[in-house]
Amino acid sequence: MSLTFDDLLARARALPASGHRAILGIAGSPGAGKTTLAEHLVRELNGLGTPWVAHVPMDGFHLADIELDRLGRRERKGAPDTFDAAGYAALLRRLREEPDQEVVYAPGFERVLEQPIAGTIPVPPSARLVVTEGNYLLLGTGSWARVRRELDEVWFCELPEQERIRRLVARHEEFGKSHEAAVAWVRGTDQRNADLVAGTRGRADLVVQVEPALRQA
Repeated sequence: MSLTFDDLLARARALPASGHRAILGIAGSPGAGKTTLAEHLVRELNGLGTPWVAHVPMDGFHLADIELDRLGRRERKGAPDTFDAAGYAALLRRLREEPDQEVVYAPGFERVLEQPIAGTIPVPPSARLVVTEGNYLLLGTGSWARVRRELDEVWFCELPEQERIRRLVARHEEFGKSHEAAVAWVRGTDQRNADLVAGTRGRADLVVQVEPALRQA
């Protein structure tokens, strides 16, 4: 039986129960609904009171295009080696180890520019739960292996494949690609990344069927 959105809220709410700041990871293939689920969780958990949940996406650790050009990786943008995985792991560790000292600033990602932007996401000391999401949270190779150790739980998002691809093509079109270029990118680079991410599903604490859960959000 699929978990309801209320089930997910209750599980997330319980993570910092021991008193320490908790970090919830949401993983999944490109277009699987990770960001949508994270945003719904954060909004509902924060409600109308003092915000106690922060959202820190992995996408802020994309390497800038100028660096991807230098490395010869621009055409594979979105692959594991086009991110600063070590920097991401270091930020997660800092969020765990310095919860009560000062505001921690995380980088964001500007989709119109397709570039990371430093210092755009403040995580205040009052944040007792951090929700972070991205493709490679469960990847066990290289510096990505350090990421999983900093996460209290990781949920893996699943969406029917045809719908996942449809949404991904639409996203690329929204941010400037022609339909033909969007389809080519989704079938090429994005699909290679999706296949890699799918292989990490077994390392998740929970598998979430996104469509049924979000119908109730």
